[in-house]
Amino acid sequence: MCQLLGLNSNLPTDICASFAGFRARGGRTDEHADGWGIAFFEDRGLRILNEPHPSCQSQLAEMVAAHPFQATNIVAHIRKATVGTVRLENTHPFSRRLWGRDWVFAHNGTLVDFVPRLEGDFRPRGCTDSERAFCWLMDGLQSRFGEVRPDFDTLFGWLREAAVTLSDFGVINFLLSDGELMLAHCSTRLSHVLRQAPFSRRVRLVDTDEDLDLGLGVDPATRCVVLTTVPLTHDEAWVGMPAGSLWGFRDGRVLATAPTVAGRVRQLAEACA
Repeated sequence: MCQLLGLNSNLPTDICASFAGFRARGGRTDEHADGWGIAFFEDRGLRILNEPHPSCQSQLAEMVAAHPFQATNIVAHIRKATVGTVRLENTHPFSRRLWGRDWVFAHNGTLVDFVPRLEGDFRPRGCTDSERAFCWLMDGLQSRFGEVRPDFDTLFGWLREAAVTLSDFGVINFLLSDGELMLAHCSTRLSHVLRQAPFSRRVRLVDTDEDLDLGLGVDPATRCVVLTTVPLTHDEAWVGMPAGSLWGFRDGRVLATAPTVAGRVRQLAEACA
């Protein structure tokens, strides 16, 4: 299956160290060689970089791992294609605009026979089940709430119901962010870790066997949550999120959790579009 990486922080920070290990899984330490992408929210701005090539071989991905892009929300993805060809338009994260903000979505899993009727402003540009799911979510939010963004509790409740509906079609691990919130659904596998002061601990990356000083150059007031499909480091207190659970994060804190339904693996190899 594909893999997800996300960050939600109270202060702008970079994800260089985590992405260095994550990109190695795109064809070197794992099989996700069909494209990669990463989205950075900087205030109200959004920067997305992606390619339909293995991240482990990409000069652009190497630059991302080395350049300290500062952001409060980051969503990254490495792809193993099952639904949709290996093309730029099929790489994650996907983005759409709603309520005056950019929303970004990345998906891990496979949805079988998911061909929703889309009646609003959101249409897929590529041919993946993942982008169809994102457009369906955006379509549903616009249809249900119109031009007025709901409060967090209402939004979270609607998204929980939507995740349950999507789970009937297969596996729907996803990260969804509007630059303020990070909404994460664990269908089968997802973990997170909290990083905050005191940053005195050194850890080792699983994929590159490098040592990291988590506090090097970091504002001591920073509090961030890093989310990933499979933990990236040894010696950190990664929390495995229950299969069938929705999580909401803001400013590096858990805002809410709610039970959904664990992903249903259909008669198709469990992988990612």
